[in-house]
Amino acid sequence: MSKADRTRQFIIEKTAPIFNRKGYAGTSLADLTEATGLTKGSIYGNFKNKDEVAVAAFNYNFGLMSDWVKERITIEPDPIKKLKVYITIFSNFTENPVLRWGCPVLNSATEVDDTHVELRENVVEAIRKWHSSIVRIINTGKEQGKINPDVDTDSFAWTLLALIEGGVMLVKVTGKINTLNAAMRHSEKIIDELAI
Repeated sequence: MSKADRTRQFIIEKTAPIFNRKGYAGTSLADLTEATGLTKGSIYGNFKNKDEVAVAAFNYNFGLMSDWVKERITIEPDPIKKLKVYITIFSNFTENPVLRWGCPVLNSATEVDDTHVELRENVVEAIRKWHSSIVRIINTGKEQGKINPDVDTDSFAWTLLALIEGGVMLVKVTGKINTLNAAMRHSEKIIDELAI
């Protein structure tokens, strides 16, 4: 890795938690320089603008989250248990070092839905990847004869994703854990109903 690549990666790793915690609009150039110890010129010598840093930071945060989830899903042999990994992880997201500031998908999605086109496109792609991973688990379970073949896989995956992200959003906004718990209990119930 070249020095420029190392510097760029350093900037991404140091600013990613800030973007996830404060959001795009809430993260200032002063936050970026303070987190990295670099000057404005050093940051913008490696990135065109704040948008480019934000996109790179989002992709880094999503990558960390995806890797964290994938590690835990991979060790589960049963497709129902694989789906429940999402429940376990997001039920305790504040204790998770990767998710302690919330889900990067949710945090970014609520802020960029009408602005910051490039960041929005990256968030949409992350949502598609997450949806696809749920679909793959369900389809594998159907092939193994462990999940009801009549389940509408696409619809189920969107529903599970919405329940998880909705639960996380509600607890972050209300500060009431029972909102997250209710969404996670319902998620677990619909996962259990998939089994043959």
